[in-house]
Amino acid sequence: MFNSEACAISSSEPQRQQLLCFSHLRWNFVKQRPQHLMLRMARQFDVLFWEEPIFDAVEPHLEIIKVDGIRVAVPHLPEGIDTEYALRVLLDQLVSQDSRALLRWYYTPMMWGFSGHLPAVATVYDCMDELANFAFAPPELLPREEQLLAAADVVFTGGHSLYEAKRGRHHEIHQFPSSVDVAHFTSARKIPRNESVGPTLGFYGVIDERMDLALIADLARARPDWTIDMVGPVLKIDRADLPTMSNIRWRGQADYGELPEIVAGWDVAIMPFAINEATRFISPTKTPEYLAAGRPVVSTPIVDVARHYGQLEGVKIAENAAAFAAAAEHMMQLDRAGSWRDEADCVLATMSWDATASQMIAIINRVRADKVTTLRAEAEHYDFLIVGAGFAGSVMAERLAADAGLRVLVVDRRPHIAGNAYDCLDEAGVMIHQYGPHIFHTNSEEIFTYLSRFTEWRPYEHRVLGHVDDKLVPIPINRTTLNELYDAGLGSEEEAAAFLAARAMPVASVETSEDVVIGAVGRELYEKFFRGYTRKQWGLDPSELDKSVTARVPTRTNTDDRYFTDVFQAMPAEGYTVMFSRLLAHPNITVMLDTDFRKLGSQVTYDRMVYTGPIDEFYEHRFGKLPYRSLRFEHETVNTERHQSVATVNYPGEDVLFTRITEYKHLTGQDHPKTSITREYPCAEGDPYYPIPRPANAELYKRYQALADAEQSVTFVGRLATYRYYNMDQVVGQALASYRRLKREMAEVTLSDRIAA
Repeated sequence: MFNSEACAISSSEPQRQQLLCFSHLRWNFVKQRPQHLMLRMARQFDVLFWEEPIFDAVEPHLEIIKVDGIRVAVPHLPEGIDTEYALRVLLDQLVSQDSRALLRWYYTPMMWGFSGHLPAVATVYDCMDELANFAFAPPELLPREEQLLAAADVVFTGGHSLYEAKRGRHHEIHQFPSSVDVAHFTSARKIPRNESVGPTLGFYGVIDERMDLALIADLARARPDWTIDMVGPVLKIDRADLPTMSNIRWRGQADYGELPEIVAGWDVAIMPFAINEATRFISPTKTPEYLAAGRPVVSTPIVDVARHYGQLEGVKIAENAAAFAAAAEHMMQLDRAGSWRDEADCVLATMSWDATASQMIAIINRVRADKVTTLRAEAEHYDFLIVGAGFAGSVMAERLAADAGLRVLVVDRRPHIAGNAYDCLDEAGVMIHQYGPHIFHTNSEEIFTYLSRFTEWRPYEHRVLGHVDDKLVPIPINRTTLNELYDAGLGSEEEAAAFLAARAMPVASVETSEDVVIGAVGRELYEKFFRGYTRKQWGLDPSELDKSVTARVPTRTNTDDRYFTDVFQAMPAEGYTVMFSRLLAHPNITVMLDTDFRKLGSQVTYDRMVYTGPIDEFYEHRFGKLPYRSLRFEHETVNTERHQSVATVNYPGEDVLFTRITEYKHLTGQDHPKTSITREYPCAEGDPYYPIPRPANAELYKRYQALADAEQSVTFVGRLATYRYYNMDQVVGQALASYRRLKREMAEVTLSDRIAA
C-alpha cells in the first residue's frame, strides 16, 4: 500500500499556480541555486520541492515538510523496490489532489522518468551543472536529458560555459550565471576580524571530487603559518584522502545563516577546484558571495570564474600552489575598504537572486503566451473527442488509442480524472473517496483481466452493518441478522427460510419497490430496513419507485455477511486515481481538465465524439430535465485508528438525515494513526448520481434516446449518457462492448471507402 503523510496541497489561493520542482539537492543541504530561486518563486507560486528518495521504509510513503513557505516532498521507499514505479505512484497520488495549472521545474533529468507524463502548462529545465560529468553519474542520465530537452519549453543554464555547450540543443535557452544575496553577505563586512588569529584562507561549499586536494596540501605545506579553513560536507570522496596538515581545518557543514560570520574570520576566500570534467562547466555561486562579504578571491582557472570575474582587482586566477600562495599574499595587502570593493560592488549590483527570478518568470510567461497563441492559430486535430474522464470515457479512450491507434482528446469539466471514483489524500494524509465509497466487484473475468493491466489489486470483501433497534446487524439480511434482532435461534437455512416465509405478505402483482420487499420478508422487516432508507435515498416512498430499486438487494438464509458475492472482489492497490492515470497514459491520449467541451471552440477539431455526460444536457434539455438523485458528502477526520468495525454502517431510520457512514481505511488497508469517514446525505440538487427509476422518467429518456440513435458521429456511453444505474464493472463492460461495435463500424466504413475508390 502506498501512503502519504499530510500530502494535500493547499488550494486556499486558487489564483496561484503550482510549481513542482524536481531537485537532486536536498532542501536542507548546502544552500545553492535551487533554494535561492524557489524561495523567490514561492512569492508567486505554490512551490513543492521534490527530493530524491530515502530508502528507509517498510512501505512507500511521501513525507511533506513545510519549511520557509515551501512544501518539501521526501519519498521514503523500501530497499529493492522498483524505484521509478514507486515514485510515479506517489507523485500521481499527490498531484491528483489539486486541479490548478502545474509548472514543472527540473534540476536533474533523472526525475523525468517518473514525472514526464504529468500535464503541465510549461516545463523548465534549469541546468545548473553538467551532472553527467560528476562522479557516479548514472549511465541513463544523458538519454533522460535528451527527453527532458525535447519536452522543455525553456532551458536556463547556470553559467556561460553550460550555455555554450547546450545552446544548439534547444530553441529557447538562456544563461543565468550564479547570483547573490548581497544583503545577507555584506553583513560580514561589519564583523570585526580577530587580529590575534594569523592569516586565514577559507572555503565553504561541498567538498567532493571537484576539490584539488593536492593543491590544498601543497599550499598548507608551503605556508605553515597560514590557516586553511575548509567548511562544508564531504561527499563522494573518502575522508581518509583529505590532507591532514595541522594548519588545515575540516569543519564540516555550516548553516547558511552562519556563513557571513565565518567569512568575516578570513583574510582571503579561496576556490581550490581541480581542473577536470566535473568542473568544466561550473559557475560557482560562492564567487559573488565571497565578494559581497568583502573578501578578495583566489581561484584555480575555472572558465566561468575567469571569464566573469578575472578582470576584477579583487579576484586572482592561479594554476598551482606556488601561484596560489603568491596571489593570496598579494590579496592580503589589499585595503579592506579599498577601491577593489567598489569595483566588485558595481558588478554585484546587477546580480541579485530577486532580479534573476523576475527575469526567469518573464521569459516563462512569454513562452507560455507564445505557446497558447500557437495552439489557437493551429487547431489540434483528433480522431476522437471523448467527453468525460470517468470509467466510460477512460476505457473508450484507452481502447481507441492503444488498440485502434487513434489520436484521442479527453475533456472533463471537473478538475481531476476518474469521475466519481476519484480518490485522494485528505488533509490528514488519509486516502478517501471524494464522492463516496466505490467498491469494485464483478463476475466478469474479461473485465477484471482488462483492468488488471492498469493496477495491482488488494483483495477485499465488503461488509456492511445496519444500525437497527440500537444494534449493529449484518446487511443484507441474513440468518445472523434475524437471530440478533429476534433472538430467533435459527440454526439452518431451512429454519431461516421458514421464518421469513411466515412474515412475508403475498402481493398479487409486484409493481413497486415496496411490493418486492413486503412480498419477500414482510412489513416489519420492510419498515426496519428498507422504507426509511429508501425514502431518504430517493426522496420518494418505496411504493412510488420501480421494483428494480430493491430487487438488487438480496435476503439470505445463510450466515454469509459479505455485501457482494461476486467471483472477483478487490480494490486497486494504489487507488482508483492512479489506475485511471495509467488508463490515460497512452501517448495518443491528451487530457484536458476543467474544460467544458462546448467551450473548446476552434482550439481543436475532431472526427467523432464519445459522450459520457448527461444525455439531456447534451440536447440542452430539449424535452425537459431527466430527474436524478444527488448526494452531499460530509468528510471528517477522526483522531483514532479505527472508527467502526466495518467499512460501511447503514442508518435506515429517518431519525438521522444521512444514509450511511463509510470509513475508508477498511477499503484501502492504509496504515495511519488517524482515520477518515464520510456521511452521505441524499438530496434533490447537485451533481447527478442516480437516475430515478419511475415509468414517466423512462418515457422521457426514450425521447432523448431516439435523438441519440440518429447521431452519425456521436456514441453515447455510460451511466449518465444512457440514464441507467450501473455498477463500475457494468460501465467498463458497456464501454468495452461499445468500443467493439465502434471498431466494427469503422472497419466497415474503411472497407466501403476502399471499394468506392
